[in-house]
Amino acid sequence: MRIAVSMWSLHREFYAGRMDVVDFIKWAADTEVAGVELLDVFWKDLDTEGPKVLETLKECNLAVAAYAVSNNFVIPDADARSEQVKVITRGVDMAKYLNSKVVRVFAGDLTEGIAFDDARGWIIDGLRQAAAYAEEQGVTLALENHGLLAGKAAQVEGIIADVGSPAFKATIDTGNFLLVDEEPVDAVKVLASHAGHVHFKDFRPGKEGESPSYPALSGKRFVGTIIGEGVVDPKEVLRILKDAGYDGWLSVEFEGLEEEKHGATSSIKNLAAALAAL
Repeated sequence: MRIAVSMWSLHREFYAGRMDVVDFIKWAADTEVAGVELLDVFWKDLDTEGPKVLETLKECNLAVAAYAVSNNFVIPDADARSEQVKVITRGVDMAKYLNSKVVRVFAGDLTEGIAFDDARGWIIDGLRQAAAYAEEQGVTLALENHGLLAGKAAQVEGIIADVGSPAFKATIDTGNFLLVDEEPVDAVKVLASHAGHVHFKDFRPGKEGESPSYPALSGKRFVGTIIGEGVVDPKEVLRILKDAGYDGWLSVEFEGLEEEKHGATSSIKNLAAALAAL
């Protein structure tokens, strides 16, 4: 297993205008990672930035662990859902351009007025179409546990089974399980054999007035924190992944209130120490 860092870890830097994709890669090169995870939401001018990104990756000797897209299939309009398939297929093409083998995808979430069975059917259909293209291109789609339709480990496992493609696996997000009231270690045990990518994220219980905080189904609130300083047990998660034969990327995704560069760097160091002790 190798450690990467997701650009989402520094999203506040990007949205404040202090960092672009090239800047992020150069920053990551000064940490202990071997790769980066890039996201479709961070491009300003892809035609201009793309060649610069490839050049910077080579200069910094970093790989692209995964390329993340933001799709949503819970849309009543069939043409709009077809566009969401294209969001993923364009992501597959971009992953190939970046020499990456994994595309992180979403399912979509429950929306008022849409029946659960309809929403799930749209998700399965869209992901099947996208997975067929990914398989042709030698790329794996990895569904993140996120939201109410694909947040729990069993939900992700069921979608993987119904999509039924060797090019469709899971992005195991260690923190997100807490938001659907699942213990991360127990949930990782369910999905470890399906892992195509891993987001290493940690949360701690939120305190009154802290923002941003994230609500769990139970009503509890969680706040992002440095890996190893929250609820997630990194050593046990790593052991489960190793025992399941996972040898892919561990992508740090820091979402804490601490200064982002400090929080992400500290998370990388703590995860590296846990991996070295495995």
